[in-house]
Amino acid sequence: MAHAIAMDEPGGPEVLRYRDIPTPIPGHAEVLVRPHAIGVNFIDIYRRQGVYPVSLPHIPGMEGAGEVVARGEGVTGLSIGDRVAFCDAASAYATDVVVAAETAMPVPENMDIDIAGALPLQGITAHYLVNSTFPLEPGHTALIHAGAGGVGLLLIQLAKMRGARVITTVSTPEKEALARVAGADHVIGYDNFDVVARDLTDGIGVDVVFDGVGKATFDRSLNSLRSRGMLVLFGAASGPVDPFDLQRLNSGGSLFITRPSMGHYLQTPEERAWRWNELVEAVQSGRLDVRIGGRYPLAEAARAQEDLAARKTTGKLLLKP
Repeated sequence: MAHAIAMDEPGGPEVLRYRDIPTPIPGHAEVLVRPHAIGVNFIDIYRRQGVYPVSLPHIPGMEGAGEVVARGEGVTGLSIGDRVAFCDAASAYATDVVVAAETAMPVPENMDIDIAGALPLQGITAHYLVNSTFPLEPGHTALIHAGAGGVGLLLIQLAKMRGARVITTVSTPEKEALARVAGADHVIGYDNFDVVARDLTDGIGVDVVFDGVGKATFDRSLNSLRSRGMLVLFGAASGPVDPFDLQRLNSGGSLFITRPSMGHYLQTPEERAWRWNELVEAVQSGRLDVRIGGRYPLAEAARAQEDLAARKTTGKLLLKP
């Protein structure tokens, strides 16, 4: 028998309940992973709320790291006892998780398992944003919202590695301190951030805005861009963006906007290995710091989601089975 957090209907955090479930059995080309650390992400909240419809009953979660405890038929390259991380599994809020073998990413023996559990989804997101969605180069200026969040702290560091100038928004002095340690060149508040961003770029505007906040920042993010700049809308922590008139892109200076999704940037095993291996190397070399902002017992997943949604936290939140 295994344990999991499950929901029978969409709603608030109270719909998440800790329950016994049959131990999953891995199918063809699948492994069973016993996670030691499970990531908490906004997509888990969107699914709980019904913003992203799911089949019910539903066990949330996509991400974690742990040990392979069983293998299905057709699995090659993975053995019982191997340590792996994953970022696109189903039903990860559990003591046993089925993972497609080809998506399991190796965790070095000398890497802390909590760091490995905190890195996959947000790390790969940050990696594809600065390397593929808008490949940053020296001379670029990027505005990164929520600079002390899990993605934000990683984005700042990866953007600086690529030589970009970074402006980031935060909401508290504590978060400002974290963003500065991560390497941000300018840390500003959300009030009139578009005006401040233009002042910091001599009235020109930034090359790109990485916006995971959504509704509350969207229009001013567009205002922050230079002519032919790009808004990369990769999340909606404040709610989904309302429909808008595409003419707004013309009047703003022939602007670009994209709404990327991680799955479209993990289309081949080679692409997945490239992103994961670069992140692991950066962590192990000390160039990339992964901040864990809180650890919660698996049974307290509702509280973890509440804290994340209230934006009370910094860095990554983990569930511990």
